[in-house]
Amino acid sequence: MLPYLGYFAAIFIGLSLGVLGGGGSILTVPVLVYLMGVSPVLSTAYSLFVVGSTSVVGASGYFRKGLVSLPVAVVFLLPSLVTIFAVRKLLMPIIPHTLFTIGDFVFTKDLLVLLVFALLMVGAALPMIRGSYADAGAGQSEMRLAQPPLTYALVMGIGLVVGALTGFVGAGGGFLIIPALVLGARLPMKRAVGTSLVIIATNSLIGFTGDLSAGTPIDWPFLLGFMAFALAGMVLGSFLARFIPNARLKPAFGWFTLAMGTFILLRELLFSAF
Repeated sequence: MLPYLGYFAAIFIGLSLGVLGGGGSILTVPVLVYLMGVSPVLSTAYSLFVVGSTSVVGASGYFRKGLVSLPVAVVFLLPSLVTIFAVRKLLMPIIPHTLFTIGDFVFTKDLLVLLVFALLMVGAALPMIRGSYADAGAGQSEMRLAQPPLTYALVMGIGLVVGALTGFVGAGGGFLIIPALVLGARLPMKRAVGTSLVIIATNSLIGFTGDLSAGTPIDWPFLLGFMAFALAGMVLGSFLARFIPNARLKPAFGWFTLAMGTFILLRELLFSAF
């Protein structure tokens, strides 16, 4: 029963990416771990491929509409690609499976990934609930783009952080990227979303190549099947985005993400402790 729910959840992941322009990728690892039975570390690799592929589809629509700023994307990607590939290629393979033990409590690499991921989910949920960066972008016009100076140092700095987080937990990092593009690069919200999808797609797929070069075993039939359901959701979400107000959906999705992150924290900490 759970695998069927996992494929249904894959549709929801793509749907949320299509409607919201981001956020859905943060559910990929929990779905793969708790519904599909994939190990947490391998789930981060699978998530990079699924998130990258679906984001390519989403970004193509924004690109056709002229809602992608390629210069800003390049500035963001230069530092983030270095860190994400380094984390997937060099750091992840050398982290030992067992980090430390205290009595009967064993702190493993899988547990570390899930706890960091859960904290990331909680952090991602808060701006969605408050709608802070959406409000910041909503009031910006295309004329604001011409106002110097753009804070490219901030964009590059966040690019480093997003690359490291994306590499470690396999999430796209849209909740960090979009505020950086709105507040640092002064992009209007819609262009920030389109540019964010380009960044997420590039980061995720480059990160996945780090796994391939490190020899991570990939179950391609399973991965491609899961991705197909996510892509179907993305196509449906892109269509529904024309009719559903983003401002109403984002806080609701934020509360759901907060609940999921809290659940993972409680489940893993209590389960590991007892």
